[in-house]
Amino acid sequence: MVERMRDMEPEFSPSTVPVRARVAWYALAIFLSSACLMVLEIAAGRLLAPYIGVSLYSWTAIIGVVLGGLSLGNWLGGVWADRGGSGQSAGMVLGVGALSCLGILLLMTLIAPPLQRSELGLLTMSFLFVAALFFLPAMLLGVVTPLLTTLALRLDARTGHIVGMMHALAALGSIVGTFATGYLFIQYFGTYSVIIGTSGVLGLLSLAFLLRARWALLGLAILAVAMAGWTQVRGGFLQPCDRESSYFCIRVVDMSDEVPFGHARGMVLDHLLHGISHDTRPELLLAPYTHLMDELIAAHLGDRQRPPAFFFAGGGSYTQPRAVQARYPGARIVVAELDPQVTAVAQSELYFEPGDVRIIHSDARRVLQQLHGHSFDVIVGDVFHDIAVPFHLVTREYAELVKSRLAPDGLYTLNVVDVYPDPRLVKSMLKTLRQVFGEVRVWTEAWTSPDSRVTYVISAGDTHTAPPRVHAMRGPQREWSDVTELLAGQGTPLSALPLLTDDHVPVERLLSRLIFTELGR
Repeated sequence: MVERMRDMEPEFSPSTVPVRARVAWYALAIFLSSACLMVLEIAAGRLLAPYIGVSLYSWTAIIGVVLGGLSLGNWLGGVWADRGGSGQSAGMVLGVGALSCLGILLLMTLIAPPLQRSELGLLTMSFLFVAALFFLPAMLLGVVTPLLTTLALRLDARTGHIVGMMHALAALGSIVGTFATGYLFIQYFGTYSVIIGTSGVLGLLSLAFLLRARWALLGLAILAVAMAGWTQVRGGFLQPCDRESSYFCIRVVDMSDEVPFGHARGMVLDHLLHGISHDTRPELLLAPYTHLMDELIAAHLGDRQRPPAFFFAGGGSYTQPRAVQARYPGARIVVAELDPQVTAVAQSELYFEPGDVRIIHSDARRVLQQLHGHSFDVIVGDVFHDIAVPFHLVTREYAELVKSRLAPDGLYTLNVVDVYPDPRLVKSMLKTLRQVFGEVRVWTEAWTSPDSRVTYVISAGDTHTAPPRVHAMRGPQREWSDVTELLAGQGTPLSALPLLTDDHVPVERLLSRLIFTELGR
């Protein structure tokens, strides 16, 4: 019995270490391991964003998988503790946990290519990515709290005090890990460094428990070196982002092959291309939906003499504000862009020179609310959270705010990604906007094919300015059609679709065909 009790003592210290010091060490290990688990959970969203984006479904998969792994780990840790688990056992779990964190970057190189080549929908891909990468680390870290709590109870008879303290420290560690990762670590160090650092912290914790178990330490060290070498060979340490902000993985890609002359670059946020800018022709709009919005704006403004006023909800690549600068000298332009890093990249690499453009780095709805007394001739919505417009920017309340900031003959235009021929989100937005504006129209390219993913353009105002078919007057030769009545008369009836309000705005449900099929990728 004496020998068994000695085995249960932490291998880093002799039995002469005061009981309270050992309990405090267990408590610290529980705090740090719980913090590490939440660091991984928050980092998971950023790590996967370039592959599956960031959506309600990706975060649901992350939270669900991590909780599943944690639950299984808690059960295994309790069973192991009852069957003779010791401080050395905790050290081994922490060591393998450190390896599993490092293995996330290796596994990414192995599973990402086949998953991206598959025809799986975003929902299935999100779950498979998260389960493959994060279930094992979550399970291993889940073992630590019940195992060390049981060891502490063998040293201190105050059952309620010990159990309460350990649970509180686990929760506190989770809170600290969450806020530190979201507010500090990812912004200053990047996702890959955060995951490597988490592996290092767990490795150091393991080392403290295994100082006398030299063969175990040697085995873990050999595995760590081998895994790091394999990851390096596979390119697993290469950061896919040119710049990683609090909101996006930002990349700039060469798009010169897409233009008839000169050079062009595009901005990719997470896994979606958000705009293409030509180096010498700012008014050349290569994306069909931006081209259409430009034609609708030109038709609406006509030959008015005074410089118009524009508000852009979303800057992105700043392709449209840059085109407005070139096309309407003296125009008053206000841009609400959430991410300062996006603006910085647009200026440094996408040829955008702000000049007199007023840029406000905040949420578009909040900015509009603060612009009391301002009136705009055109308000443009070009904001996306993954493949969807953020839900608070499609509601009736937001539409009413937009109208309050428009001139009496102003134009509101925005783009929305949905399916064809039954785009339920677009049709719900049509139904909602009709409660606020006298004239609402939906546009798409004239050659749209069935069962496809389409970027629609919606125009709204109280005046009718554009014909049923729009032919490009500038730039590439294109043609677009007013499909408002066509969409309203086929597929799901408007009466069966929800009116979008701040209280009820089921964007993800309305986009289910994109999310559950390969169309959303």
